[in-house]
Amino acid sequence: RYRTHRAGLVGLAALGLFALIALTAPLTVGSDVSSVTDAPGGPLESPSAQFPLGTDQFGRNLLGLVVWGSRVSLLVGLLAAVLSVAIGAVVGITAGHFRGAYGTVLMRITDWFLVMPTLVLAIALATVMSRSLGTVILAIGVTTWPTTARLVRAQTLAVESRPYIERARALGGGHWHVMSRHVLPNVMPLILAQTTLMVSTSILTEATLAFLGLGDPTVVSWGGLLQDAREAGAVSSGDWWYLVPPGIAIAVVALAFTLCGRAVESVLNPRLEVAG
Repeated sequence: RYRTHRAGLVGLAALGLFALIALTAPLTVGSDVSSVTDAPGGPLESPSAQFPLGTDQFGRNLLGLVVWGSRVSLLVGLLAAVLSVAIGAVVGITAGHFRGAYGTVLMRITDWFLVMPTLVLAIALATVMSRSLGTVILAIGVTTWPTTARLVRAQTLAVESRPYIERARALGGGHWHVMSRHVLPNVMPLILAQTTLMVSTSILTEATLAFLGLGDPTVVSWGGLLQDAREAGAVSSGDWWYLVPPGIAIAVVALAFTLCGRAVESVLNPRLEVAG
């Protein structure tokens, strides 16, 4: 059924290509590509046969930096999305199962996070904590879960209204049994689809935080390259090769994950009838 979605296949092929590039980066460009002291070229050289994407302000090969940066951007995007969806799934299932004061309080907290600008909250967390990849992952994960929580809670309420849930309770099934054996398997397709959609959001947020100088300065990421380009004055000086490659990489990966997410969502829930 997934193969009938041409857009989903295009997105999957693009993700496979980027994953291959990221995994083989140590072999293709080497870990010393980010070294400033061993930079092979001059500062801000335009694209040439030796440097297909030009060089940065330190003379480093931008093609190698973009390839190496894919490792960090994809890793942060995946881990942050998993953390965000995990928090949202736990909150949504428990809020839908316990419908008293506990569920009401959880939903009010969720509503508060929904109305607050996600990027502002992520910037605040990244500012007060140490600058590291773990901080970026945590900042994205704990600020982007409310949408997942709302969706999972709605699905949980629908599942728990079915007759077999009442039979399970009548036979002595406790809260944990109902949530783990009956609710979770039924909401898992929604969780999987939401994870694929959240990865693109996480990658864009990571790039934004890195562009604002709140990422880990010791690692190379696509957002960090854009931040370096801004500090080097690439916009005003017209050094387009410093800005375009990482920007295109971010846009393509985010679009690929979105296409895959929509296709997975359509496959797991055919009633959506999302055309491929």
